[in-house]
Amino acid sequence: MPVHHLMVGTWTPPGAIFTFAFDDEALTLELVKRTEIPHDEAISWMTFSHDKKALYGAASKKWASYAVNSPTDITHQVSHDMLHDPSASLSTTNTRAIFLLAAKKPPHGIYCNPFYKHAGHGAVFAPDSQTGALKTNVQNYEYQPNTGIHGMVFDPTEEYLYSADLTANKLWVHRRPNLDAPEVELVGSVDCDDERDHPRWVAMHPTGKYLYALMEKGNRICEYLIDPATHLPVYTHRHFPLIPPGIPDRWTQYRADVCVLSQSGNYMFASSRANSFDLTGYVAAFKLAPEGFIERQICLNPTPTSGGHSNAVSPSDWCDDWVAITDDQEGWLEIYRWQDEFLARVARVRVPEPGFGMNAIWYD
Repeated sequence: MPVHHLMVGTWTPPGAIFTFAFDDEALTLELVKRTEIPHDEAISWMTFSHDKKALYGAASKKWASYAVNSPTDITHQVSHDMLHDPSASLSTTNTRAIFLLAAKKPPHGIYCNPFYKHAGHGAVFAPDSQTGALKTNVQNYEYQPNTGIHGMVFDPTEEYLYSADLTANKLWVHRRPNLDAPEVELVGSVDCDDERDHPRWVAMHPTGKYLYALMEKGNRICEYLIDPATHLPVYTHRHFPLIPPGIPDRWTQYRADVCVLSQSGNYMFASSRANSFDLTGYVAAFKLAPEGFIERQICLNPTPTSGGHSNAVSPSDWCDDWVAITDDQEGWLEIYRWQDEFLARVARVRVPEPGFGMNAIWYD
């Protein structure tokens, strides 16, 4: 099928989910549906359930889920308050639902992270077995008071959960002691190599042997080997830049965004954002060895704008050929072709709505 659909959310109200159609033969991209959702529940990060029948959103002060009946038939199921801290859901605090991760294996738990103040706990939800809707907040597990988790990833077995703690500058490891239940327990944590690194995102190689941590302030990718005995990440002291050399102050002018593997696991893409609209962000690509270590950095290309809050990179999940990049400075969704280790933009569409362009998820 040459037509593929993507969904994108917004950083600010009014809440909406935007559905796009990308034709990989005609190389066209168009907005096909704007689905209105609760006004104050704009989704800054969204992901699908394992079967793509439900969409989960980090929705300002809520954790939300939507039934996806078709690319253009999306209906609100439920929204849950953040219950990990009495102050988190108050309108007077800046605590925000920022990220969630849906397990691919049964029992398909959903793992949620708040950010800014009162963000010292992660939340685990069990889904409705029939609809996939967020059903029960089964656990609120502790990190530490100054924690700010912005990204998580499971190992291939989904027994071990790795969290990037931006504000506490460390990587956490939790374990599901009972693989028939979604709850987790603490394994341990490791501090980052540089106190200025601030890890924002993590990705895991399909072998489970290597973890990649994207450092927001450090603007670099750091490679970690997973200790087979402890399952803690061990820094290999290999790192790669996400902005060009010669930046006067790399700690303040740019902030790295996300890192994610291609469908095959042979490549990794990562991005950075500029803190000024007068500058461009960057997108990088890396070749990964079959064992999982980073063989080489392939490119470091400027993006059309600073990226705003976003510049989130989303490779297609059925092949390595297509990469979506969102931008909320001007509200662009762009599709790139990845071929012969070159990135070429083939289509783009602009949505001039407040906060549009946080991350794209591929439906089909």
